Amino acid sequence: GEASNARDALAKSLYTRLFDYIVMRINQSIPFSESRYYIGVLDIAGFEYFTVNSFEQFCINYCNEKLQQFFNQRILKDEQELYVKEGLGVKNVSFVDNQDCIDLIESKQTGIFSLLDEESKLPKPNYQHFTDQIFHNNGQHFRIALPRKSKLKEHREIRDHDGFLIRHFAGAVCYQTKHFIEKNNDALHASLEAIVQECKNPFICEIFMTGEESSQKQGKLNFISVGSKFKKQLSELMLKLRSTGTNFIRCIKPNVKMIAHLFESPSVMSQLQCAGMTSVLELMQQGFPSRAPFSELYSMYKQFLPPNLARLDPRLFCKALFKALGLDDNDFQFGMTKVFFRPGKFAEFDQMMRADPENLRVLIEKVKKWLICSRWRKAQWCALEVIKLKNKIIYRREALVCIQKNLRMSLAMRQHRPRYQGLRSINMLGSQVDKILEMGGNLKGGRSVLEQSIDTLKQNIDKAVNTIKTCEKIKKSEIDKIYKSLVDQINKELVGVKRKIEQERIAEEQEKLRKLQQEMEEEKKRKHEEEMLRRRMEEDKVLKQEMEKQRKMEEEEERRLEREERDKNQAEALQKQLEEANSRYAALQQQIEQERRDHELALRLAAESGGAVEDLVIKTQRLSIDQGSLGRGSPDGEPAVNGVVGSQAGKKTTDNKKFDLSKWKYAELRDTINTSCDIDLLEACREEFHRRLKVYHAWKAKNRKKNSTFNESMRAPTSILEEANRPSMGTLKKPVTSCNQRYFRIPFVRPDGTRDSLGPAHQSGRGWWYAHFDGQWIGRQMELHEGRSPILLVAGRDDMHMCELNLDETGLTRKRGAEILESEFDREWKKNGGQAYVQPQDRKRQ
Repeated sequence: GEASNARDALAKSLYTRLFDYIVMRINQSIPFSESRYYIGVLDIAGFEYFTVNSFEQFCINYCNEKLQQFFNQRILKDEQELYVKEGLGVKNVSFVDNQDCIDLIESKQTGIFSLLDEESKLPKPNYQHFTDQIFHNNGQHFRIALPRKSKLKEHREIRDHDGFLIRHFAGAVCYQTKHFIEKNNDALHASLEAIVQECKNPFICEIFMTGEESSQKQGKLNFISVGSKFKKQLSELMLKLRSTGTNFIRCIKPNVKMIAHLFESPSVMSQLQCAGMTSVLELMQQGFPSRAPFSELYSMYKQFLPPNLARLDPRLFCKALFKALGLDDNDFQFGMTKVFFRPGKFAEFDQMMRADPENLRVLIEKVKKWLICSRWRKAQWCALEVIKLKNKIIYRREALVCIQKNLRMSLAMRQHRPRYQGLRSINMLGSQVDKILEMGGNLKGGRSVLEQSIDTLKQNIDKAVNTIKTCEKIKKSEIDKIYKSLVDQINKELVGVKRKIEQERIAEEQEKLRKLQQEMEEEKKRKHEEEMLRRRMEEDKVLKQEMEKQRKMEEEEERRLEREERDKNQAEALQKQLEEANSRYAALQQQIEQERRDHELALRLAAESGGAVEDLVIKTQRLSIDQGSLGRGSPDGEPAVNGVVGSQAGKKTTDNKKFDLSKWKYAELRDTINTSCDIDLLEACREEFHRRLKVYHAWKAKNRKKNSTFNESMRAPTSILEEANRPSMGTLKKPVTSCNQRYFRIPFVRPDGTRDSLGPAHQSGRGWWYAHFDGQWIGRQMELHEGRSPILLVAGRDDMHMCELNLDETGLTRKRGAEILESEFDREWKKNGGQAYVQPQDRKRQ
């Protein structure tokens, strides 16, 4: 790659120096040393747009941009500035200014040429990095875009960092930057310079000698690139073009097929639009392309005029000449220093002026006639102006009398007008005072004070009116002062009334707002309470469902435990019977064995004595198990377990107990329950305490009077007591810790003891019985009876009047719908005056 670049650099250097040598020899062959007056022809390369556009197309299109700008400057911009300067009033023609595209290419630091030179100076230049820098510095520029925005399919396939698209005046062109850096760098390697200098061809050495010193001083950081040279040469060309008179010849390709007499309108129109000719044609149609200064026209045709006409002013001469020729006013227009002609009209004018002498004589007569008519019209206008001046003098004399009359009137008005105006203004203040009184009529308080203030204001107004009427020499400043004083008083009173009205209005609005806010708060509170009630009901519903589900699970668990216990007892009874049968069978076998041995001994004795022995008869006894002894069993011989279970339930002894509390006093048990933190000791004390309560209540029930009225000693509903008296399986009790809090509610009918002659005792004590079980034992108890005071009992204080049964003995967990939520119990408890519950382990010793 580097060898190819070096080869290309040598070829470009050789071509450049050879071209410069040819130009130098041509200039030396010209026979004059200086060219001040010359005609130069500049052949412009056309706008190039191919499928693959590289550095060459970029430079050519850049040159076309500069020349197009020069064309717009000379043909459009300068022409329109001349029309404005001469005051012709020609309509302005707009055109596209491509200065922004030129700045994008040649501006310093951010221009494409500058970025290309910076990239070429890097140690490892890369065209993709160069492309990225273009978009980074000019990403928001209108003229630049990504290749994928091109309308050509081949260009849309180019990646973003492999090219860029520029919107030129003639159209958008997509450039591929792959070879930009190589083509921009024409620096010749030092080794190649050494080879060229050692060349044996004297011509080659001669053309390379001119740039030897400059090439030795150049390096990678200060080399002159191809783009920089091209931009410099183009700038010099533009300076030369601006310093000369320029004419343009536009070449239009009539068709693509290169056939004579064939014009393709779309192609021709597109070329005219790209070249900016549409704006030029519009300006030529509206403007005046031919023009000549007044002095040049005068000098051009002075020799054809007689001496009396040759002495005229150049502008007047041109005007008289055009009027004499009878030219249409639309064909020409006079400016400040020049006369402008429509296209082709200047040639007609020149042809008229250079006609035969007879025609020229007639033309001169027309000019003289126009001059005489013009001078006669001027004389008429002068006479008319003199008459107007005379009439104006007479008018001014009459106007003086009118001015004096009006001046006297003005002096009188100046003296008395302030008094009239002051009186009118002060009288108008009375209506304002009445309005203030009318506004104050709606006040609820301070109306008497307002009326006094209004009376004072009316008195002041009357006093001011009398002062102005009686004093003719009063000054305007004094009247203004009196009026201002009254206005200030009225404004002060008006502000006070408005303030009071506003205060009352604000007070009313605040009262309305307060009531509205109170209603809103009450409504919000009501909605909040309804929402909380709804949520609480939903939560209670969920909790009740969970409690019902838990109750069913406990029932299933109890049934399962009961079945397991029954099967276990049956198996133990059967095992015991089998062991008894096995023992009887072993005894029978021992008996048979003993009889056999006795028989053998008898046989031996008989043999010795010669006697006879009876044969041994072994009576086989059938082992059977008496069904009666097994009790009521199954057809398969399984024994019943009712008696066994009952006996086992009663075999609880104190041997298995961890604590021996039989000798503890009641006070010690109660204190331990209220203060102990040991869960096992607490449960043992509570069990022993309630056991003693059961004994006490059983004794009290046995010795109760038969004819007692209201049963005050009844501590629980009858259904609970009946459930406790049923035989139960002690092993089925589910261990409950003291942290389980459960709440129950069942109907409670307390009989009052009275009887009718035909019926049982009355049951007037209908109500509800509430129980709170703290673990296995009751913690709070409440009875509610209609027409009676509620009974609230708390463990540790009212134990003698509370239910002594534990939770399993009451059977409440097996009653459907008996268990309630904690919130329901607490609501009824607090409703009837109950205090908050404190668990035994949290109570302090009193």
